[in-house]
Amino acid sequence: MITDKPFVDGNKRIASLVFILFLIENHLLYNRKGERRINDSALAALALLVAESKPSQKDIMIKLIVNFVNKR
Repeated sequence: MITDKPFVDGNKRIASLVFILFLIENHLLYNRKGERRINDSALAALALLVAESKPSQKDIMIKLIVNFVNKR
């Protein structure tokens, strides 16, 4: 969503919201201790990293985000 730019404005914000909703729906937003797996700063950093990445790096970005969520 971030790199495809389906919206005129707010692609990073909308994609970040969708990512949070995905985490909530899949019970991944909070760890076993009840702490958020990803804070606002990390979410913003991930959104910017994905936005600045090249299309050829898509698989790397997906792996990075999956590993990030799984490790927390």
